[in-house]
Amino acid sequence: MNSRAWAEFCTELSTEIVDSLRPAAYCQKSIPAVTVRPGAGLLAPRLPEFNLLSILRDAGWPVWPLLATSVLCLALIFERLLSLRRSQVLPAGLLNQVADMLRQHQDTPDAVGRLERSSPLGRVLAEVLRQRGLPREELRLAVEDAGRATAHDLGRYIPALGTIAVVAPLLGLFGTVVGMIEIFGSYSPTGGDPAQLAHGISVALYNTAFGILIAIPAMIFHRYFRSRVEGYMHQMEQAAARVARLVATPARGPASAIDDARAPSAERDRLP
Repeated sequence: MNSRAWAEFCTELSTEIVDSLRPAAYCQKSIPAVTVRPGAGLLAPRLPEFNLLSILRDAGWPVWPLLATSVLCLALIFERLLSLRRSQVLPAGLLNQVADMLRQHQDTPDAVGRLERSSPLGRVLAEVLRQRGLPREELRLAVEDAGRATAHDLGRYIPALGTIAVVAPLLGLFGTVVGMIEIFGSYSPTGGDPAQLAHGISVALYNTAFGILIAIPAMIFHRYFRSRVEGYMHQMEQAAARVARLVATPARGPASAIDDARAPSAERDRLP
């Protein structure tokens, strides 16, 4: 090696040493860039963010029918909870009011109409008062017709909850099938696409979970509302029978008949 080559080698070596000792160059070569978010520490790890939009995106398009089904299910549940309150269906003391109305001979058509519009129980009792002149068998049939109409109104939208409880898992199963199709579509003779494979698995699992999550509360409230309506109808039947006995026993006198109607009504008002 001649002196000129040696001089060039020493110059390049010194240049590399000087550059490696510079702070800016050292930071640029040795320390990777760190992303600092507002309100986060310098060394805080960057965790993945999970929110509803990312879940819906990962679940794919089959989740949108499930989302619409869940909104409908919640709307029906809240509507029935408000409509099937005891104060709305079986007002406390209504049977005593009917007994007082009969005792004071205030059972005019207007009063009976107001009683019918007051509540479902009032509708059944008003039918008893309207048809009290009929024979016993015909009176029973007329009250049963009114009871069936009232039961139909109280049971409104309850079958829809049962339908949702059955359809939601099927929609989740449909999303699972769509995800499986994407999983198999990610494979090719040259290899598989990991991103498409992961997306297919997300679609399958998310839709299955959403379907089950919707079906469970729908089935619970469907059974709950059905039992509640059946309990209401049983109490209405008892109240209608007491009023029918009250109007069918004029020979005993109004006072004794009204006392017989009031005593069971107080027991009914204490029922849950």
